[in-house]
Amino acid sequence: MNDRRIRVSGRKQVETALFATGIPFMGKTTSEKEIIFINQLNHIMPRCSGIRRFGSAALDLAWVAAGRYDGFWEHGLKLWDIAAGTLIVREAGGFVSDFSSRDTVLQNGNIVAANAGLHIPLLKMLKEGEKALN
Repeated sequence: MNDRRIRVSGRKQVETALFATGIPFMGKTTSEKEIIFINQLNHIMPRCSGIRRFGSAALDLAWVAAGRYDGFWEHGLKLWDIAAGTLIVREAGGFVSDFSSRDTVLQNGNIVAANAGLHIPLLKMLKEGEKALN
């Protein structure tokens, strides 16, 4: 950006991390996917510095790559929402996976992106939040 390489943040502590997410569409009836998201959000919110919701996965991923956000997650995105951002985060030194730590983000649309110090802790918190459903 402006002739300077962007890099993900170097933050390693969840307590000081700023995360971003997208809120899945919630129709008249609540699906299991929406309940999982709400449980994940409720689990992560008290453990981090803050959570933002901008509304554009592409911009959220660019901001992770630039170190403005420390991590991002969202369920059920389309390829065109995340393809470029996935590459940008990886080129900036970040990690991108699905919720099971697999490289199937572009196939299933479920994405977790963060710096090296927060990717695994974010995955763990998301899994713990999902388990709160059971």
